[in-house]
Amino acid sequence: MSKNKIVFWRICICLLICAVALLCEHVFVLPPWVSITLFVLAYIVVAYDIVLDAFYDIIHGQVFGENLLMTIATVGAFFIEEFIEAVAVMLLYQIGEAFQRYALGKSRNSIAALVSIRPETATIVRDGEQVEVHPAEIEIGQNFLVKPGERIALDGIVVEGSCTIDTSTITGESVPVFVQKGDKVISGCICLDGTLTVQSTSDYDNCTVAQILDMVENATFNKAPAEKFITKFSRYYTPVVVILAVLIAIVPPLFLQNWAVWIKRAMMFLFVSCPCALVISIPLGFFGGIAACSKKGILIKGSNYLEMLSKINLFAFDKTGTLTKGKFDIVNVYPQENKQQVLKLAAIAEQYSTHPIAQCILASTAPQCSATVQEIAGKGIVAKTADITILCGNASLMTENQVEFEQSSSKTVVYVAENGKFVGYVELADQLKEDSITAIAKLHKMGANTAMLTGDNDHIAKEIATQLGIGKTYSQLLPQEKATIVQNLKTQGNKVAFVGDGINDAPVLATADVGIAMGAMGSDIAIQTADIVLMQDNPTALSTAVNISKKTLKVVKQNIVISLVIKFAVLILSAIGLLDTIAFGLVIAILADVGVCVVAILNSMRTMLPPRK
Repeated sequence: MSKNKIVFWRICICLLICAVALLCEHVFVLPPWVSITLFVLAYIVVAYDIVLDAFYDIIHGQVFGENLLMTIATVGAFFIEEFIEAVAVMLLYQIGEAFQRYALGKSRNSIAALVSIRPETATIVRDGEQVEVHPAEIEIGQNFLVKPGERIALDGIVVEGSCTIDTSTITGESVPVFVQKGDKVISGCICLDGTLTVQSTSDYDNCTVAQILDMVENATFNKAPAEKFITKFSRYYTPVVVILAVLIAIVPPLFLQNWAVWIKRAMMFLFVSCPCALVISIPLGFFGGIAACSKKGILIKGSNYLEMLSKINLFAFDKTGTLTKGKFDIVNVYPQENKQQVLKLAAIAEQYSTHPIAQCILASTAPQCSATVQEIAGKGIVAKTADITILCGNASLMTENQVEFEQSSSKTVVYVAENGKFVGYVELADQLKEDSITAIAKLHKMGANTAMLTGDNDHIAKEIATQLGIGKTYSQLLPQEKATIVQNLKTQGNKVAFVGDGINDAPVLATADVGIAMGAMGSDIAIQTADIVLMQDNPTALSTAVNISKKTLKVVKQNIVISLVIKFAVLILSAIGLLDTIAFGLVIAILADVGVCVVAILNSMRTMLPPRK
């Protein structure tokens, strides 16, 4: 049975005993000791754990905890014969604690759901038979099977089969992805149809799922400044209010008499002084924000990074693989009437190359015969078949071989010549991701500035930046030069986030106020270096993360203001005696504390809701 259910039944029993006690006191008019005994019994039922925790805290050096404050105040209420109020205070306190546990449970469940993405079994073929083993037993390079409905146990490459996989638990993307032989797959994704044979490229402790879980579980260690402030605040605040309560109980009666009145005021002061609304709601708010991000495939390494993200005013982007697809597409073949011949010759020359440009050409046309090839560094390829010699490369290769050719204005172009005669050229370009323009526009709408840092040449960088509407462009940069520029931008008073693909951007990811890895599925460097990992490969996830961070900080600030204003107001009212004239003054005082706590907790739970679009 859960703790909240146990507390619920204890509250019900307590209320029943209190009802009997009131009947004994006011209806049956039994001797006072009967109702007092019943009130004490009701108090024990509802408050025994709080009293025990208070003694446990004292033994372990935590003298000024909220358990001790509640125990002192309610025991004091018994001594001044405020029996029903003493029990009511503990009832309200338990109700407040139940709200706290429920809220924490909701946020923890959002993150704990990630644990289910880690497979505990995998199927391998041993001696011709399929055997289920723990994924930790599978070595790198070993094959394993993934059947329909199963989760992929380890990161790997498909060596046989094809199917559609559900990547939503990892990336937050609801659209299934089709994979086939040669495609990379990551652990935690679900095989929807078909059977795959996958060759593992990671072990169990270092696969994508393991790194994600480790990062999320350790997120609570990196506290935001607001959380650190509240921890320090409560460390000094609680002893101060306890001393003030003692002074209220002792000093005024020395001069004004009425010990019972001043002791009651001191207890009210103690009730209200509990900093639980702040101590509970603020970490809960950040925890909820981290949980909301994780549901969207946005992994935050700590609440400090979530808070910092809300303060970023300049987003600097890598180009290739972040704003662009990182894959070349053919945009034009010249001349159009001889298009197939140009592509056929280019494919023969490029058939053994692993260069992205060669792979793009080979994806469009398969080579029709083999050739002997010679690669000319920085210029291209000379390929020879039984009948022809093909030149395939840049303008320098054509000029060096005295080929007259028609030059293209494109910066990425492959010229093709056959037996010394120019045949045509292929223009290629790294295409923008479908939502890059939308992502940049959303950041600008939020008031942020943007910049692009790329190793590409100046012409291409400016062309891409113009298409996207990016403010500043820095081109032809080495990774360490990117880090230097980000450092300079920070010294100019900017809060800078760098968004990269996490493969060659480790220095700049570490230099930025917030390092964000984009589309980093399976990238060890991204997960280890970045502060935030966007598991989706679409830049608009960044604006979602910013929205969640801003909403979280707004909720946290609301809780701080509401809690402190109401708490200090009621503290003053209780100290000067304005609550004395109110019936059930102690209950009103504890309501001021528990009520504020419940409101703050409910407000914090809003961070777990998806942000408005």
